[in-house]
Amino acid sequence: MSSVSNLERYKADLKRLTNTAEALVYAMKLDYAPTHFRKQATEQIGAEEAEQLIKNLPPFKANYERWYSEASALLKQVMPDRLEDFRRHYQIPKGRKEIDYGNYVIEDFMQGSILKLGGTVHVDGGAAIPHLESQTRILAACAARFESSLFDIRQLVHADVLDSELAGARELLKNKFVRPAGVVAGIVLERHLQEVVASHDVKVKARPTLGDFIQALKDAEVLTTPDWRRLQHLNELRVRCTHNKGSEPTAEDAEDLIAGVDRTIKTLF
Repeated sequence: MSSVSNLERYKADLKRLTNTAEALVYAMKLDYAPTHFRKQATEQIGAEEAEQLIKNLPPFKANYERWYSEASALLKQVMPDRLEDFRRHYQIPKGRKEIDYGNYVIEDFMQGSILKLGGTVHVDGGAAIPHLESQTRILAACAARFESSLFDIRQLVHADVLDSELAGARELLKNKFVRPAGVVAGIVLERHLQEVVASHDVKVKARPTLGDFIQALKDAEVLTTPDWRRLQHLNELRVRCTHNKGSEPTAEDAEDLIAGVDRTIKTLF
């Protein structure tokens, strides 16, 4: 896979996620005020098309979380400077003591939260709709980033190289070269973590090992504890494949290592 095809893949993902976002905005409005939404749609596009639109909308609460996760991953890779803003529209603010219109977010909508004062609803799910519309605009801004001469394709090229090397590890395993497959996968993981350390400006000692990279990222709070444990396990599998001492690595060991490395290079940046 070339850097161009990798870029095209990101563009295709963006188009799909943007189209889904538009449908989710409609679905959210339908969830919040079904009668009003149906009436408004009928007035704008006619009864028959309105019914077809409503029929084709994805259930909001069943589909938003997946869209949010995928959109966050894309932003993290392509436009990381907007990721925190994107998340802010979803996540309940830390330390919030009570709900008001200004701090009601999409997570509140997902939980069905409302604010009543004296038996009257003062804040409800309608307050979350502008947040989803803002998320949609942030995601759409990625399209301009792709066309900008300032867009840094270094990470895309880096991802291409690692994908190619990992494909080589799979081919080795397919031909029953278990230990070499694990060695190659371990090298891919080490190179990727070296890139992650550099992108986060994390300090490491001279001539660091894979274990040093993992611990440095944990100490810098780039890794969560579950991610740190998962990478520690991958390092153990790598050691088993690399060193002749100890138990012989199995095909399952190499397969788990390759799968874990593949997940890491696609989710940790």
